[in-house]
Amino acid sequence: MAAVKPAADFKPPASPPLRRERLDATAIALLLACCVFWGFQQVLVKATVAEVPPITQAALRFVGAAVLLWLWCQWRGIALVPARPAAGAGTARLRAAGWLAGGLFALEFALLYLALSSGSASRVTLFLYTSPFWVALLLPYAVPAERLSRWQWVGLVCAFAAVGLALAQHRASGLTAAGGDSELAADLMALGAGLAWGLTTVVIRASGLGQVGAERLLFYQVGVSAVVLPVLAWALGETWPAQWSAFAVVSLLVQTVVGAFASYLLWMWLLTRYPATLMSAFVFITPLCAMAIGVLWLGESFTWGLGVAVGLVAVGIALVALKPAARA
Repeated sequence: MAAVKPAADFKPPASPPLRRERLDATAIALLLACCVFWGFQQVLVKATVAEVPPITQAALRFVGAAVLLWLWCQWRGIALVPARPAAGAGTARLRAAGWLAGGLFALEFALLYLALSSGSASRVTLFLYTSPFWVALLLPYAVPAERLSRWQWVGLVCAFAAVGLALAQHRASGLTAAGGDSELAADLMALGAGLAWGLTTVVIRASGLGQVGAERLLFYQVGVSAVVLPVLAWALGETWPAQWSAFAVVSLLVQTVVGAFASYLLWMWLLTRYPATLMSAFVFITPLCAMAIGVLWLGESFTWGLGVAVGLVAVGIALVALKPAARA
């Protein structure tokens, strides 16, 4: 096992990651892999809720991810925590941004898992991916290079129209009052999760938190979640299942190893090298995957409104990802 390197005290590296203005073939391929898995993961969480309560799932997932990330960094010789206190206002600012990003990350997943416990995986995923709007609206004020062009805004409006259409379809769906209230609460929680995700991205890019490296950046988020979510599960009175089925064990392993560790570490790596606005818009493809898997696996209904909505999402992706952004 490699020895852990001396702490860098969160100072910018001598050779910072080379940032690119466009999503190249490598980024697109990696984002596609992440998005397809995330769509599958939302359905997996939904399918596991009947056996393992939602916040308990999330807590186990991020406790496991924190351990895996620590082992990964030990193997790679990466110091997650400085050996001595670092001085300077810049370091204090980065640490504060890290804790804030971690808190927003924990909030996102608490809301997401609660939404999945009462709402359909396809709808919850669609509303979760409103996060690019918050990124596109807020980030350019702090990072002018992240400003979108006119065509890219058209793409975001297309995707936003998809969300509105799905909501309208919900109101006209004729659900019972109890079912309707449950679905509406799930929609609102998913929208809140999307806002928390968007704000996390804004904090990371606007504060320069990417300077600390992908591993430290992710550790702030899974570390805070590993502390907050078990406490929340206890406060909500969730209990562990008396027996674990093979499906539940495999589900939690996949959510932890592939989801909370590998895919999020890859996302953080991409976020330090590519424009956040383009990345955030590109992940609109995930609701398409979640809807298809939810229909095929869980038997969720496929309405014309959701079908048109995901079509608009696809148009939005094409406009945002393929047109060059206007640079300040």
